[in-house]
Amino acid sequence: MENIMSRTLSVHNEHELLLKLEKAGITEVLATKVITSKDNELAKKLIRLIQNGGFDPSTSQKRAREVMGAKNVFGIEEAIKHFGVNPSKQQTAALAEIPFTEAELEECKETHVLVAVFPFSILEVRGKMTSKLFYDQTWYNKEAFAKDRGDVSWQLVRKTPFPNSTSKTWQEQQLFLPRTDETPTARVMVYTIIGHLLATGERLFENVYVRCSNVNSNGNRVLVGGFDALGLDVNDYWGDGRHDLVSVASVRKFS
Repeated sequence: MENIMSRTLSVHNEHELLLKLEKAGITEVLATKVITSKDNELAKKLIRLIQNGGFDPSTSQKRAREVMGAKNVFGIEEAIKHFGVNPSKQQTAALAEIPFTEAELEECKETHVLVAVFPFSILEVRGKMTSKLFYDQTWYNKEAFAKDRGDVSWQLVRKTPFPNSTSKTWQEQQLFLPRTDETPTARVMVYTIIGHLLATGERLFENVYVRCSNVNSNGNRVLVGGFDALGLDVNDYWGDGRHDLVSVASVRKFS
């Protein structure tokens, strides 16, 4: 009796699940394969598929995760889990192939996070958070950059400011970046910083700000950072001038 009481599913749900599996085509042979699978691997794969909303990663995505390591990938699975994404067929097709070579991933696996960025605006990401992960700010509520949803894409985002890019103007920082890199939007950075924290517990850009490619309605450069216990700060008051707390964000350009 104690065993029955501690079971996860009720007898009714177990019966309903079995009926659904039979209707979907499960047979005695298939059921036996699941039951006899080594280390219960087939059943685990089925559970992962259900948890991921039916999403099954492509070979390209699996290889990228192997190269980058689980902590340095915020993929479709993480977006489903942490942002409640329900990817469309068009979106999963657009993300099927990683747009970076294996050599690029190897080069960046310690310094970058590979992110499947879905079309959420900064305001939408902020609105999804139940805990205090953002500064209490209203200044950007009506700003175009904060409402921009962008497109679905893979981004290879540097987890730290670009090296030695503090105390430089915006123009100097752009000349300083190599040809392989570019400065991302604030939307990409906010999505990455918040997603990475939810997935790994690691807080990026705690004590520094990084410039993004956007400007606000007054023409001031948008920065993000200062991600301390009060939350992530989206800012604009340092403009394009030099400051020892202001670096520049960078992502890899597509191959």
